Amino acid sequence: MSAPSHAASPAEENSPKMRVIRVGTRKSQLARIQTDSVVAMLKTLNPGLQFEIIAMSTTGDKILDTALSKIGEKSLFTKELEHALEKNEVDLVVHSLKDLPTVLPPGFTIGAVCKRENPYDAVVFHPKFVGKTLETLPEKSVVGTSSLRRAAQLQRKFPHLQFKSIRGNLNTRLQKLDELQEFSAIILAAAGLQRMGWQNRVGQILHPEECMYAVGQGALGVEVRAKDQDILDLVGMLHHPETLLCCIAERAFLKHLEGGCSVPVAVHTAIQDGQLYLTGGVWSLDGSESMQETMQATIHVPAQHEDGPEDDPQLVGITAQNIPRAAQLAAENLGTSLANLLLNKGAKNILDVARQLNDAH
Repeated sequence: MSAPSHAASPAEENSPKMRVIRVGTRKSQLARIQTDSVVAMLKTLNPGLQFEIIAMSTTGDKILDTALSKIGEKSLFTKELEHALEKNEVDLVVHSLKDLPTVLPPGFTIGAVCKRENPYDAVVFHPKFVGKTLETLPEKSVVGTSSLRRAAQLQRKFPHLQFKSIRGNLNTRLQKLDELQEFSAIILAAAGLQRMGWQNRVGQILHPEECMYAVGQGALGVEVRAKDQDILDLVGMLHHPETLLCCIAERAFLKHLEGGCSVPVAVHTAIQDGQLYLTGGVWSLDGSESMQETMQATIHVPAQHEDGPEDDPQLVGITAQNIPRAAQLAAENLGTSLANLLLNKGAKNILDVARQLNDAH
């Protein structure tokens, strides 16, 4: 026999268990899938909480006829979501970590870096070129990409190909590839294709020797108000220690180089036997000049949710209270040291010229 129901008291209604957590996201299908995956993890950890997803369009979603590198706006896919966060219209926002600048606006922080999926880039071929690779595409084939980083590296590796900007969400870009006959192939992040369930469209995975990936690629970041301790505690459980440390190193590298989407900068990280390896590179826009180096640091990858120090100053926009500070600082140091090594070898000149050329065109 079931227990008699009773009306909730005011105290129960206001208890944390009754609270609705509002989650901001972009409207695209991929953004919704990514947000749903984060909400599912939070629900598993907090079965008493309710979640409401609030989708909105961002500047980057609206401007589709201009290359990202030309718009000159670092927060293309984040600004509107941050306004909602600032106005308490949402409590947290789910982003692709690679869309988040290395310095966040005051009052915001990345409260969780979720486990990274495949960070590599993938090639999707036009149906008539299925079975080909970039190497075996016909001379002068046009390959679409929205990224200077990809174009610079691949032009150097595959000089017989032409690279042209292609914009829009994943659905739009695949439609343009299949229907317009303009592109022989397009380059997309493998993680996005996996999350959409479109692995069957992947014709080739580009490994680091062909094309290193973007800082933070493949990882999801959860942005929150920096002083909202309840939400920080809530999302902090999602930090994946290995991904977090790799991404701190990558973001520190990019930040110290003062790179962004207007210059070709790429990375590759790995943790093995207590060592964090970071490879970073810079390229001229046409890929003719490049410079890359690898450094490593001893790092202690903690067990999940190991207690850390009480203070939580941000590192490259990330707050991780439950990961030992020493490991985070070692990762940040590695990124900064590698950037300094490249700058001392002349990387600044390559980046300055790339920035000027990009601005001029």
